[in-house]
Amino acid sequence: MRPLDLHEAAAWLRMSPAVLRLHARQGRLKAAKPGKRWVFLEEDLAAYLGQLYAAHRQAPLSGSNEEKSSWGYQNGVTSGGSASPRRTAKEYAALLGLPTKPLPRNTSTD
Repeated sequence: MRPLDLHEAAAWLRMSPAVLRLHARQGRLKAAKPGKRWVFLEEDLAAYLGQLYAAHRQAPLSGSNEEKSSWGYQNGVTSGGSASPRRTAKEYAALLGLPTKPLPRNTSTD
């Protein structure tokens, strides 16, 4: 059971000390702060690393036990089209109580 400081533990895990500090602060891995500095045990770092290994036929996880999509959906199936809540200038004017001019009519004849 060998204690490691932040920089030694980060080197052991091959990650930056800032990311390791964040994981320790968030409770993602076991660490102690008996004074002003973080202390890690090799066994706890090995257990944390073991949790990151993917299950059979699963993509590797990076930093957590859950995959989170940065695209806002949970599974790989996406629906087509855009669901953007963009409003038109007329809708904004109505919400703000601004006067609006009617749109010009097409005066050409076919």
